[in-house]
Amino acid sequence: MKIPNILNKNGSMNVNSAVAAKDTTTAMEVTSTGGKKCSVFGIRHLQCFLLFCGLSVAYALRVNLSVAIVAMTDKNATNPDFDEYDWTEKTKSLLLSSFFWGYVVTQVPAGQLARKFGGKIMLLSGVFICSLLTVLTPICARLGDWQLVCALRVMMGLSQGFLFPSTHTILSKWAPVEERGTLGTYSYSGTQFGTVVMLATSGVMASSVMGWPSIFYISGGVGLVWSVVFFIWGASSPSEYRNISPEEKKLIETSLGSSSEDETTKAPTRTPWVKFFTSVPFLVLTLTHCTHNWGFWTLLTEIPSYMKNILGMDIKSNALLSALPYAAMFLMSFVFSALQSQLSKRECIPLSVSRKLFNSIGHWIPMITLVCLGYVSANDTNLAIILLTITVGINGATYLGFQVNHIDLSPNFAGILMGITNCAANIMSIIAPLIVGFIVTDEKNPEQWRIIFFIAAGFYFIGNLLFVLFGKVKVQSWNDAQPKHSTNGKRNSTFVESQH
Repeated sequence: MKIPNILNKNGSMNVNSAVAAKDTTTAMEVTSTGGKKCSVFGIRHLQCFLLFCGLSVAYALRVNLSVAIVAMTDKNATNPDFDEYDWTEKTKSLLLSSFFWGYVVTQVPAGQLARKFGGKIMLLSGVFICSLLTVLTPICARLGDWQLVCALRVMMGLSQGFLFPSTHTILSKWAPVEERGTLGTYSYSGTQFGTVVMLATSGVMASSVMGWPSIFYISGGVGLVWSVVFFIWGASSPSEYRNISPEEKKLIETSLGSSSEDETTKAPTRTPWVKFFTSVPFLVLTLTHCTHNWGFWTLLTEIPSYMKNILGMDIKSNALLSALPYAAMFLMSFVFSALQSQLSKRECIPLSVSRKLFNSIGHWIPMITLVCLGYVSANDTNLAIILLTITVGINGATYLGFQVNHIDLSPNFAGILMGITNCAANIMSIIAPLIVGFIVTDEKNPEQWRIIFFIAAGFYFIGNLLFVLFGKVKVQSWNDAQPKHSTNGKRNSTFVESQH
Protein backbone atom coordinates (compact mmCIF):
# COMPACT_ATOMS: atom_id res chain seq x y z
CA MET A 1 0.00 0.00 0.00
CA LYS A 2 1.38 3.39 -0.98
CA ILE A 3 1.96 5.77 1.95
CA PRO A 4 1.29 9.43 1.12
CA ASN A 5 4.14 11.93 1.47
CA ILE A 6 3.28 14.19 4.39
CA LEU A 7 6.12 16.71 4.03
CA ASN A 8 6.22 19.81 1.86
CA LYS A 9 9.33 20.69 -0.16
CA ASN A 10 10.61 22.88 2.67
CA GLY A 11 10.29 20.00 5.11
CA SER A 12 7.19 21.25 6.92
CA MET A 13 4.21 19.00 7.43
CA ASN A 14 1.44 19.02 4.82
CA VAL A 15 -1.79 18.94 6.83
CA ASN A 16 -3.97 17.37 4.13
CA SER A 17 -1.38 14.70 3.45
CA ALA A 18 -1.10 14.01 7.14
CA VAL A 19 -4.83 13.39 7.31
CA ALA A 20 -4.56 11.09 4.31
CA ALA A 21 -1.68 9.26 5.95
CA LYS A 22 -3.68 8.82 9.12
CA ASP A 23 -6.63 7.41 7.13
CA THR A 24 -4.30 5.05 5.27
CA THR A 25 -2.70 3.89 8.52
CA THR A 26 -6.12 3.32 10.03
CA ALA A 27 -7.16 1.27 7.01
CA MET A 28 -4.00 -0.82 7.37
CA GLU A 29 -4.68 -1.34 11.07
CA VAL A 30 -8.23 -2.47 10.34
CA THR A 31 -7.01 -4.92 7.74
CA SER A 32 -4.38 -6.16 10.14
CA THR A 33 -6.91 -6.52 12.90
CA GLY A 34 -9.22 -8.45 10.63
CA GLY A 35 -6.40 -10.68 9.47
CA LYS A 36 -4.82 -11.42 12.84
CA LYS A 37 -7.51 -11.30 15.45
CA CYS A 38 -10.80 -11.96 13.67
CA SER A 39 -11.72 -15.47 12.60
CA VAL A 40 -12.13 -16.29 8.93
CA PHE A 41 -15.82 -16.92 9.54
CA GLY A 42 -17.16 -14.26 11.85
CA ILE A 43 -20.59 -13.09 12.97
CA ARG A 44 -20.78 -10.77 9.95
CA HIS A 45 -20.41 -13.81 7.71
CA LEU A 46 -23.16 -15.56 9.65
CA GLN A 47 -25.45 -12.58 9.02
CA CYS A 48 -24.52 -12.67 5.35
CA PHE A 49 -25.34 -16.38 5.16
CA LEU A 50 -28.70 -15.78 6.85
CA LEU A 51 -29.45 -13.03 4.34
CA PHE A 52 -28.50 -15.35 1.47
CA CYS A 53 -30.89 -17.99 2.81
CA GLY A 54 -33.63 -15.43 3.42
CA LEU A 55 -33.41 -14.05 -0.10
CA SER A 56 -33.35 -17.59 -1.49
CA VAL A 57 -36.52 -18.45 0.42
CA ALA A 58 -38.23 -15.20 -0.58
CA TYR A 59 -37.59 -15.73 -4.27
CA ALA A 60 -38.66 -19.36 -4.03
CA LEU A 61 -41.96 -18.17 -2.57
CA ARG A 62 -42.23 -15.56 -5.31
CA VAL A 63 -41.78 -17.91 -8.29
CA ASN A 64 -43.33 -21.16 -7.00
CA LEU A 65 -46.66 -20.39 -8.68
CA SER A 66 -45.00 -20.21 -12.13
CA VAL A 67 -44.56 -24.00 -12.20
CA ALA A 68 -47.35 -24.95 -9.80
CA ILE A 69 -49.97 -23.28 -11.98
CA VAL A 70 -49.13 -25.68 -14.82
CA ALA A 71 -49.93 -28.65 -12.57
CA MET A 72 -52.97 -26.95 -11.02
CA THR A 73 -54.60 -26.53 -14.44
CA ASP A 74 -53.61 -29.90 -15.93
CA LYS A 75 -53.67 -32.78 -13.46
CA ASN A 76 -52.70 -35.27 -16.18
CA ALA A 77 -49.32 -33.55 -16.37
CA THR A 78 -48.49 -34.64 -12.80
CA ASN A 79 -50.30 -36.51 -10.04
CA PRO A 80 -53.97 -36.81 -11.12
CA ASP A 81 -55.22 -37.38 -7.55
CA PHE A 82 -55.38 -33.66 -6.74
CA ASP A 83 -57.72 -30.83 -7.66
CA GLU A 84 -57.66 -29.35 -11.14
CA TYR A 85 -58.78 -25.80 -11.92
CA ASP A 86 -60.26 -24.65 -15.21
CA TRP A 87 -58.41 -21.34 -15.42
CA THR A 88 -58.05 -19.55 -18.74
CA GLU A 89 -54.74 -18.10 -19.88
CA LYS A 90 -55.99 -14.65 -18.90
CA THR A 91 -56.80 -15.86 -15.40
CA LYS A 92 -53.39 -17.49 -15.06
CA SER A 93 -51.68 -14.31 -16.21
CA LEU A 94 -53.75 -12.37 -13.69
CA LEU A 95 -52.61 -14.67 -10.89
CA LEU A 96 -48.96 -14.47 -11.93
CA SER A 97 -49.01 -10.67 -11.98
CA SER A 98 -51.07 -10.16 -8.80
CA PHE A 99 -48.01 -10.55 -6.57
CA PHE A 100 -46.64 -7.28 -7.92
CA TRP A 101 -49.80 -5.31 -7.16
CA GLY A 102 -48.87 -5.44 -3.50
CA TYR A 103 -45.13 -5.44 -4.09
CA VAL A 104 -45.06 -1.97 -5.65
CA VAL A 105 -47.02 -0.39 -2.79
CA THR A 106 -44.45 -0.96 -0.05
CA GLN A 107 -41.28 -0.22 -2.06
CA VAL A 108 -40.86 3.48 -1.31
CA PRO A 109 -41.79 3.48 2.42
CA ALA A 110 -39.87 0.26 3.11
CA GLY A 111 -36.48 1.95 3.39
CA GLN A 112 -37.71 4.52 5.89
CA LEU A 113 -39.38 1.84 8.03
CA ALA A 114 -36.29 -0.38 7.99
CA ARG A 115 -34.17 2.56 9.10
CA LYS A 116 -36.58 3.42 11.92
CA PHE A 117 -37.35 -0.05 13.30
CA GLY A 118 -34.27 -1.94 12.15
CA GLY A 119 -33.65 -4.17 9.16
CA LYS A 120 -34.07 -7.40 11.12
CA ILE A 121 -37.64 -6.90 12.27
CA MET A 122 -38.84 -5.71 8.85
CA LEU A 123 -37.14 -8.53 6.93
CA LEU A 124 -38.28 -11.11 9.47
CA SER A 125 -41.88 -9.90 9.36
CA GLY A 126 -41.95 -9.84 5.57
CA VAL A 127 -40.61 -13.36 5.06
CA PHE A 128 -42.66 -14.85 7.92
CA ILE A 129 -45.96 -13.43 6.65
CA CYS A 130 -45.18 -14.46 3.07
CA SER A 131 -44.27 -18.01 4.17
CA LEU A 132 -47.46 -18.38 6.20
CA LEU A 133 -49.61 -17.21 3.28
CA THR A 134 -47.81 -19.63 0.96
CA VAL A 135 -48.73 -22.58 3.19
CA LEU A 136 -52.37 -21.45 3.01
CA THR A 137 -52.43 -21.26 -0.81
CA PRO A 138 -53.85 -24.77 -1.55
CA ILE A 139 -56.63 -24.26 1.03
CA CYS A 140 -57.51 -20.86 -0.42
CA ALA A 141 -57.62 -22.29 -3.94
CA ARG A 142 -60.07 -24.94 -2.77
CA LEU A 143 -62.27 -22.53 -0.82
CA GLY A 144 -62.23 -19.42 -2.98
CA ASP A 145 -60.92 -20.51 -6.39
CA TRP A 146 -58.66 -18.09 -8.27
CA GLN A 147 -60.18 -14.99 -6.68
CA LEU A 148 -58.96 -15.89 -3.18
CA VAL A 149 -55.58 -17.04 -4.50
CA CYS A 150 -55.25 -13.69 -6.26
CA ALA A 151 -55.95 -11.81 -3.02
CA LEU A 152 -53.40 -14.03 -1.24
CA ARG A 153 -50.73 -13.22 -3.82
CA VAL A 154 -51.36 -9.50 -3.40
CA MET A 155 -50.75 -9.81 0.35
CA MET A 156 -47.59 -11.81 -0.32
CA GLY A 157 -46.39 -8.99 -2.54
CA LEU A 158 -47.07 -6.44 0.19
CA SER A 159 -44.96 -8.42 2.65
CA GLN A 160 -42.05 -8.91 0.23
CA GLY A 161 -41.88 -5.21 -0.60
CA PHE A 162 -39.67 -4.83 2.48
CA LEU A 163 -37.17 -7.41 1.26
CA PHE A 164 -34.49 -5.38 -0.50
CA PRO A 165 -34.62 -2.19 1.58
CA SER A 166 -34.29 -4.27 4.77
CA THR A 167 -31.45 -6.36 3.36
CA HIS A 168 -29.60 -3.25 2.23
CA THR A 169 -30.07 -1.67 5.67
CA ILE A 170 -28.64 -4.73 7.44
CA LEU A 171 -25.65 -4.97 5.11
CA SER A 172 -24.87 -1.29 5.59
CA LYS A 173 -24.40 -1.99 9.32
CA TRP A 174 -22.54 -5.30 9.11
CA ALA A 175 -20.25 -5.16 6.07
CA PRO A 176 -16.86 -3.45 6.51
CA VAL A 177 -15.93 -1.19 3.61
CA GLU A 178 -13.21 -3.58 2.46
CA GLU A 179 -15.67 -6.52 2.35
CA ARG A 180 -18.88 -4.87 1.16
CA GLY A 181 -18.47 -6.05 -2.41
CA THR A 182 -17.92 -9.68 -1.45
CA LEU A 183 -20.56 -9.84 1.28
CA GLY A 184 -23.10 -7.95 -0.84
CA THR A 185 -22.61 -10.26 -3.82
CA TYR A 186 -22.93 -13.39 -1.68
CA SER A 187 -26.09 -12.11 -0.03
CA TYR A 188 -27.92 -10.97 -3.13
CA SER A 189 -26.97 -14.04 -5.15
CA GLY A 190 -29.57 -15.79 -3.02
CA THR A 191 -32.28 -14.35 -5.29
CA GLN A 192 -31.10 -16.40 -8.26
CA PHE A 193 -30.27 -19.42 -6.11
CA GLY A 194 -33.80 -19.53 -4.71
CA THR A 195 -35.26 -19.21 -8.20
CA VAL A 196 -33.11 -22.08 -9.47
CA VAL A 197 -33.94 -24.41 -6.58
CA MET A 198 -37.67 -23.70 -6.75
CA LEU A 199 -37.98 -24.13 -10.50
CA ALA A 200 -35.78 -27.25 -10.48
CA THR A 201 -37.63 -29.07 -7.68
CA SER A 202 -41.23 -27.98 -8.10
CA GLY A 203 -41.86 -30.41 -10.97
CA VAL A 204 -40.62 -33.31 -8.88
CA MET A 205 -42.79 -32.23 -5.93
CA ALA A 206 -45.87 -31.85 -8.14
CA SER A 207 -45.39 -35.39 -9.48
CA SER A 208 -44.87 -36.89 -6.03
CA VAL A 209 -47.51 -38.53 -3.83
CA MET A 210 -48.09 -35.14 -2.18
CA GLY A 211 -49.01 -33.54 -5.51
CA TRP A 212 -48.85 -29.87 -6.46
CA PRO A 213 -49.90 -28.66 -2.95
CA SER A 214 -46.50 -29.85 -1.70
CA ILE A 215 -44.86 -27.02 -3.69
CA PHE A 216 -46.56 -24.52 -1.38
CA TYR A 217 -46.33 -26.57 1.82
CA ILE A 218 -42.60 -27.27 1.51
CA SER A 219 -41.47 -23.84 0.31
CA GLY A 220 -43.66 -22.10 2.89
CA GLY A 221 -42.47 -24.46 5.62
CA VAL A 222 -38.83 -23.73 4.81
CA GLY A 223 -39.62 -20.03 5.04
CA LEU A 224 -41.12 -20.49 8.51
CA VAL A 225 -38.07 -22.43 9.65
CA TRP A 226 -35.79 -19.66 8.35
CA SER A 227 -37.88 -17.11 10.26
CA VAL A 228 -37.24 -18.96 13.53
CA VAL A 229 -33.51 -19.24 12.81
CA PHE A 230 -33.23 -15.57 11.84
CA PHE A 231 -35.19 -14.52 14.93
CA ILE A 232 -32.63 -16.30 17.12
CA TRP A 233 -29.37 -15.48 15.32
CA GLY A 234 -30.14 -12.49 13.12
CA ALA A 235 -29.33 -8.91 14.15
CA SER A 236 -29.77 -5.48 12.61
CA SER A 237 -26.28 -4.35 13.61
CA PRO A 238 -23.18 -5.53 15.55
CA SER A 239 -24.31 -3.58 18.62
CA GLU A 240 -27.42 -5.78 18.84
CA TYR A 241 -25.50 -9.08 18.72
CA ARG A 242 -24.29 -9.95 22.21
CA ASN A 243 -21.87 -12.73 21.32
CA ILE A 244 -19.83 -10.87 18.72
CA SER A 245 -16.14 -10.70 19.60
CA PRO A 246 -14.70 -7.30 20.56
CA GLU A 247 -12.14 -7.65 17.75
CA GLU A 248 -14.76 -8.19 15.05
CA LYS A 249 -16.99 -5.44 16.39
CA LYS A 250 -14.03 -3.06 16.38
CA LEU A 251 -13.12 -4.12 12.85
CA ILE A 252 -16.60 -3.29 11.56
CA GLU A 253 -17.06 -0.05 13.46
CA THR A 254 -13.56 1.24 12.65
CA SER A 255 -13.99 0.40 8.98
CA LEU A 256 -17.37 2.09 8.77
CA GLY A 257 -16.24 4.95 10.98
CA SER A 258 -19.64 4.47 12.53
CA SER A 259 -21.34 5.51 15.65
CA SER A 260 -25.01 6.27 15.80
CA GLU A 261 -24.21 9.92 16.49
CA ASP A 262 -21.95 10.24 13.46
CA GLU A 263 -24.54 8.65 11.19
CA THR A 264 -27.22 11.03 12.43
CA THR A 265 -24.94 14.03 11.91
CA LYS A 266 -23.95 13.03 8.40
CA ALA A 267 -27.43 12.08 7.19
CA PRO A 268 -29.12 14.60 4.88
CA THR A 269 -32.07 16.28 6.57
CA ARG A 270 -34.26 16.91 3.52
CA THR A 271 -35.27 14.75 0.57
CA PRO A 272 -35.43 16.72 -2.72
CA TRP A 273 -38.43 14.91 -4.21
CA VAL A 274 -39.16 17.54 -6.88
CA LYS A 275 -35.56 17.47 -8.12
CA PHE A 276 -35.68 13.69 -8.40
CA PHE A 277 -38.49 13.87 -10.91
CA THR A 278 -37.00 16.74 -12.91
CA SER A 279 -33.62 15.07 -13.31
CA VAL A 280 -33.12 13.68 -16.83
CA PRO A 281 -30.50 11.06 -15.82
CA PHE A 282 -32.78 9.75 -13.07
CA LEU A 283 -35.84 9.65 -15.34
CA VAL A 284 -33.80 7.74 -17.92
CA LEU A 285 -32.65 5.35 -15.21
CA THR A 286 -36.27 4.78 -14.21
CA LEU A 287 -37.29 4.01 -17.80
CA THR A 288 -34.34 1.65 -18.22
CA HIS A 289 -35.30 -0.21 -15.04
CA CYS A 290 -38.89 -0.49 -16.31
CA THR A 291 -37.92 -1.91 -19.70
CA HIS A 292 -35.56 -4.38 -18.04
CA ASN A 293 -38.29 -5.68 -15.74
CA TRP A 294 -40.68 -6.14 -18.66
CA GLY A 295 -38.31 -8.52 -20.40
CA PHE A 296 -37.00 -10.26 -17.29
CA TRP A 297 -40.36 -10.97 -15.68
CA THR A 298 -42.04 -11.93 -18.94
CA LEU A 299 -39.53 -14.74 -19.19
CA LEU A 300 -39.56 -15.67 -15.51
CA THR A 301 -43.33 -16.08 -15.34
CA GLU A 302 -43.95 -17.53 -18.80
CA ILE A 303 -41.04 -19.91 -19.50
CA PRO A 304 -42.80 -22.93 -17.89
CA SER A 305 -45.93 -22.40 -20.01
CA TYR A 306 -43.86 -21.90 -23.17
CA MET A 307 -41.87 -25.08 -22.57
CA LYS A 308 -44.99 -27.13 -21.93
CA ASN A 309 -47.19 -25.88 -24.75
CA ILE A 310 -44.69 -25.10 -27.51
CA LEU A 311 -41.74 -27.39 -26.78
CA GLY A 312 -44.00 -30.18 -25.49
CA MET A 313 -42.03 -30.95 -22.32
CA ASP A 314 -43.49 -32.79 -19.34
CA ILE A 315 -43.53 -30.87 -16.09
CA LYS A 316 -40.47 -32.61 -14.60
CA SER A 317 -38.25 -31.75 -17.58
CA ASN A 318 -40.01 -28.38 -17.80
CA ALA A 319 -39.15 -27.46 -14.22
CA LEU A 320 -35.51 -28.51 -14.45
CA LEU A 321 -34.91 -26.73 -17.74
CA SER A 322 -36.83 -23.65 -16.59
CA ALA A 323 -34.26 -23.36 -13.81
CA LEU A 324 -31.28 -23.62 -16.16
CA PRO A 325 -31.37 -19.98 -17.42
CA TYR A 326 -31.39 -18.65 -13.84
CA ALA A 327 -28.55 -20.94 -12.84
CA ALA A 328 -26.63 -19.41 -15.74
CA MET A 329 -27.48 -15.91 -14.52
CA PHE A 330 -26.36 -16.84 -10.99
CA LEU A 331 -22.95 -17.91 -12.31
CA MET A 332 -22.57 -15.19 -14.95
CA SER A 333 -23.12 -12.41 -12.40
CA PHE A 334 -19.85 -13.49 -10.74
CA VAL A 335 -18.08 -13.73 -14.11
CA PHE A 336 -19.11 -10.21 -15.11
CA SER A 337 -18.21 -8.92 -11.65
CA ALA A 338 -14.68 -10.35 -11.98
CA LEU A 339 -14.33 -8.91 -15.47
CA GLN A 340 -15.43 -5.46 -14.36
CA SER A 341 -13.08 -5.64 -11.38
CA GLN A 342 -10.12 -6.30 -13.68
CA LEU A 343 -11.11 -3.47 -16.03
CA SER A 344 -11.40 -1.15 -13.05
CA LYS A 345 -8.02 -2.14 -11.55
CA ARG A 346 -6.24 -1.64 -14.86
CA GLU A 347 -8.15 1.59 -15.54
CA CYS A 348 -8.97 0.40 -19.05
CA ILE A 349 -12.21 2.35 -19.43
CA PRO A 350 -13.90 5.20 -17.52
CA LEU A 351 -16.84 4.48 -15.25
CA SER A 352 -19.45 5.88 -17.66
CA VAL A 353 -18.26 3.59 -20.46
CA SER A 354 -18.19 0.62 -18.07
CA ARG A 355 -21.79 1.21 -16.98
CA LYS A 356 -23.04 1.49 -20.55
CA LEU A 357 -20.93 -1.39 -21.82
CA PHE A 358 -22.22 -3.90 -19.30
CA ASN A 359 -25.76 -2.61 -19.62
CA SER A 360 -25.55 -3.06 -23.39
CA ILE A 361 -24.28 -6.61 -22.95
CA GLY A 362 -27.12 -7.34 -20.52
CA HIS A 363 -29.85 -5.90 -22.76
CA TRP A 364 -28.87 -6.03 -26.42
CA ILE A 365 -27.51 -9.58 -26.53
CA PRO A 366 -30.78 -10.87 -24.97
CA MET A 367 -32.64 -8.69 -27.49
CA ILE A 368 -30.98 -10.58 -30.35
CA THR A 369 -31.57 -14.01 -28.81
CA LEU A 370 -35.24 -13.21 -28.16
CA VAL A 371 -35.76 -12.32 -31.82
CA CYS A 372 -34.07 -15.60 -32.80
CA LEU A 373 -36.19 -17.49 -30.27
CA GLY A 374 -39.33 -16.25 -32.01
CA TYR A 375 -38.39 -18.23 -35.14
CA VAL A 376 -37.35 -21.47 -33.43
CA SER A 377 -39.69 -24.34 -34.29
CA ALA A 378 -41.08 -26.80 -31.78
CA ASN A 379 -38.74 -29.46 -33.16
CA ASP A 380 -35.62 -27.48 -32.25
CA THR A 381 -35.97 -27.96 -28.52
CA ASN A 382 -32.26 -27.85 -27.74
CA LEU A 383 -31.79 -24.62 -29.68
CA ALA A 384 -34.73 -23.01 -27.86
CA ILE A 385 -33.27 -23.97 -24.48
CA ILE A 386 -29.83 -22.61 -25.45
CA LEU A 387 -31.34 -19.31 -26.56
CA LEU A 388 -33.43 -19.01 -23.39
CA THR A 389 -30.35 -19.74 -21.26
CA ILE A 390 -28.30 -17.08 -23.06
CA THR A 391 -31.14 -14.56 -22.85
CA VAL A 392 -31.53 -14.83 -19.09
CA GLY A 393 -27.90 -15.65 -18.22
CA ILE A 394 -26.46 -12.59 -19.96
CA ASN A 395 -28.93 -10.43 -18.01
CA GLY A 396 -26.46 -10.78 -15.13
CA ALA A 397 -24.36 -8.03 -16.74
CA THR A 398 -26.98 -5.42 -15.80
CA TYR A 399 -25.88 -5.71 -12.16
CA LEU A 400 -22.89 -3.63 -13.32
CA GLY A 401 -25.01 -1.33 -15.49
CA PHE A 402 -28.20 0.49 -14.61
CA GLN A 403 -28.75 -1.43 -11.38
CA VAL A 404 -25.88 0.38 -9.67
CA ASN A 405 -26.43 3.75 -11.33
CA HIS A 406 -28.54 5.01 -8.40
CA ILE A 407 -25.44 5.39 -6.24
CA ASP A 408 -23.60 7.13 -9.10
CA LEU A 409 -26.26 9.81 -9.33
CA SER A 410 -26.74 10.32 -5.59
CA PRO A 411 -24.81 8.43 -2.90
CA ASN A 412 -26.93 10.07 -0.20
CA PHE A 413 -30.31 9.11 -1.66
CA ALA A 414 -29.46 5.87 -3.46
CA GLY A 415 -31.87 3.83 -1.32
CA ILE A 416 -34.80 6.14 -2.00
CA LEU A 417 -33.95 6.24 -5.71
CA MET A 418 -33.92 2.44 -5.82
CA GLY A 419 -37.30 2.35 -4.11
CA ILE A 420 -38.77 4.72 -6.70
CA THR A 421 -37.37 2.97 -9.76
CA ASN A 422 -38.16 -0.49 -8.37
CA CYS A 423 -41.72 0.61 -7.70
CA ALA A 424 -42.16 1.86 -11.25
CA ALA A 425 -40.38 -1.15 -12.74
CA ASN A 426 -42.59 -3.61 -10.92
CA ILE A 427 -45.66 -1.99 -12.40
CA MET A 428 -44.24 -3.33 -15.65
CA SER A 429 -43.96 -6.72 -13.95
CA ILE A 430 -47.71 -6.52 -13.40
CA ILE A 431 -48.53 -5.51 -16.94
CA ALA A 432 -46.23 -7.92 -18.80
CA PRO A 433 -47.97 -11.20 -17.79
CA LEU A 434 -51.36 -9.57 -18.46
CA ILE A 435 -50.27 -8.67 -22.00
CA VAL A 436 -49.22 -12.28 -22.50
CA GLY A 437 -52.72 -13.35 -21.48
CA PHE A 438 -54.34 -11.01 -24.01
CA ILE A 439 -52.03 -11.90 -26.90
CA VAL A 440 -51.57 -15.64 -26.34
CA THR A 441 -55.13 -16.85 -26.74
CA ASP A 442 -53.91 -20.19 -28.09
CA GLU A 443 -51.10 -21.51 -25.91
CA LYS A 444 -49.89 -23.85 -28.66
CA ASN A 445 -49.60 -21.15 -31.32
CA PRO A 446 -45.89 -20.30 -31.84
CA GLU A 447 -46.73 -17.14 -33.81
CA GLN A 448 -48.48 -15.64 -30.78
CA TRP A 449 -45.47 -16.44 -28.58
CA ARG A 450 -43.26 -14.82 -31.24
CA ILE A 451 -45.10 -11.55 -30.68
CA ILE A 452 -44.38 -11.79 -26.95
CA PHE A 453 -40.66 -12.28 -27.58
CA PHE A 454 -40.57 -9.40 -30.06
CA ILE A 455 -42.22 -7.04 -27.57
CA ALA A 456 -39.70 -7.96 -24.88
CA ALA A 457 -36.82 -7.51 -27.36
CA GLY A 458 -38.18 -4.08 -28.31
CA PHE A 459 -38.26 -2.99 -24.67
CA TYR A 460 -34.67 -4.16 -24.18
CA PHE A 461 -33.57 -2.17 -27.23
CA ILE A 462 -35.32 1.08 -26.29
CA GLY A 463 -34.35 0.97 -22.62
CA ASN A 464 -30.65 0.47 -23.24
CA LEU A 465 -30.60 3.01 -26.10
CA LEU A 466 -31.91 5.66 -23.72
CA PHE A 467 -29.35 4.67 -21.10
CA VAL A 468 -26.47 4.83 -23.59
CA LEU A 469 -27.55 8.24 -24.94
CA PHE A 470 -28.68 10.01 -21.77
CA GLY A 471 -27.40 7.98 -18.80
CA LYS A 472 -24.92 9.69 -16.47
CA VAL A 473 -22.58 8.60 -13.69
CA LYS A 474 -21.78 12.07 -12.37
CA VAL A 475 -23.13 12.92 -8.91
CA GLN A 476 -26.12 15.21 -9.40
CA SER A 477 -26.32 18.72 -8.00
CA TRP A 478 -29.31 17.83 -5.82
CA ASN A 479 -27.26 15.30 -3.88
CA ASP A 480 -26.66 17.05 -0.54
CA ALA A 481 -22.91 16.91 -0.04
CA GLN A 482 -21.53 15.17 3.02
CA PRO A 483 -19.22 17.08 5.42
CA LYS A 484 -15.77 17.80 3.99
CA HIS A 485 -13.95 15.19 6.07
CA SER A 486 -16.53 12.45 5.45
CA THR A 487 -15.49 9.53 3.30
CA ASN A 488 -18.95 8.06 3.07
CA GLY A 489 -19.44 8.99 -0.54
CA LYS A 490 -16.20 7.31 -1.55
CA ARG A 491 -16.94 4.21 0.46
CA ASN A 492 -20.41 3.81 -0.97
CA SER A 493 -18.99 4.07 -4.47
CA THR A 494 -16.53 1.30 -3.67
CA PHE A 495 -19.37 -0.85 -2.38
CA VAL A 496 -21.47 -0.46 -5.51
CA GLU A 497 -18.57 -0.91 -7.86
CA SER A 498 -17.89 -4.38 -6.51
CA GLN A 499 -21.19 -5.40 -4.99
CA HIS A 500 -22.49 -7.37 -7.93
